[in-house]
Amino acid sequence: MKEIETCTCSIIHDDIVQKVIPSILNDDKASDLASFFKVFSDPTRIKILSALFISEMCVCDLAASLNMTHSAISHQLRTFKAAKLVKSRKEGKVVYYALADTHIQQIFHQGYEHICED
Repeated sequence: MKEIETCTCSIIHDDIVQKVIPSILNDDKASDLASFFKVFSDPTRIKILSALFISEMCVCDLAASLNMTHSAISHQLRTFKAAKLVKSRKEGKVVYYALADTHIQQIFHQGYEHICED
């Protein structure tokens, strides 16, 4: 079995370590950011977001567009609402969903550009 190399020193570049430490996120912010990105980790949710980039939509229209059940769409929309990624408005008996703000689309597109790079 091959032995794994280990570092025997505690700090090599103290100046860099001291410069980096103040910029590292605290545990609460790191956890919040990880939870935010976790919402993007499901292909179904990505498809719903891409539909909502085009237009606000009701659950029925989203379900028809994605060939899914109303229940499945509603479940994902609850996740988005909890993460404050979508907002809703009611018109009569129909609830319409839209992106909460433009940041979501920017994050999505930056991620998409990244995966499309050579």
